[in-house]
Amino acid sequence: MFVVIAGGGRTGAQLASFLVAQNHEVRLLEHRREVLAHLHRELPTEVIYEGNGTEPHVLESAGMGRAQVAAACLPGDAENLALCFLARERFKVPRTIACINNPRNAWLFDATFHVDVALNQADILASLIEQEMSLGDMMTLLKLRRGNFSVVSEKIPRGARAVGQAIQDLALPKNCVIAAILRQGDVVIPRGNVRIASEDEVLAVVDSEGAEELARVLSE
Repeated sequence: MFVVIAGGGRTGAQLASFLVAQNHEVRLLEHRREVLAHLHRELPTEVIYEGNGTEPHVLESAGMGRAQVAAACLPGDAENLALCFLARERFKVPRTIACINNPRNAWLFDATFHVDVALNQADILASLIEQEMSLGDMMTLLKLRRGNFSVVSEKIPRGARAVGQAIQDLALPKNCVIAAILRQGDVVIPRGNVRIASEDEVLAVVDSEGAEELARVLSE
């Protein structure tokens, strides 16, 4: 996959590093001298393209016309919107992603400017806090399928109703699978007749709607 990233700040540089490590082809556009100096210490030279990511001739020279994804990580929201608009209208890029710097401008990041995915860090942080609070002691270890499913961990407290019950008898949410049980340093294969013990650490895969219900089943 070929990805063009405009903006070499923290978000853009980290995204470029991740994609390069995954063997994707990447062009990172940046024109600020002080930022370029840092990028050349962090990324391969061939990844970095010197130029302003909102200028059409720079985008054309960087290969935007053959990009599968354009990521706007510039320091200004107006610049990010302009980048997404140009990427779709002029270069026909099929997928655009934009970072929102000021949450008050979030309403602008929609189909009008051809923004397919808008990353609002304030909303993401608030959502994560709300989710973690609703799950009590349950920990989210990994997000799957764009956050629709999660790998979670729950330690069974003493006195929980689940203690002594077989896995097949638990009222698990519809889209939930017990993946493993960690018990006294060993891994227990979660077959249906295996009974839950206090202090077990249960690892499960569950969708976003069922996570809170699973937390109640295992901990109450």
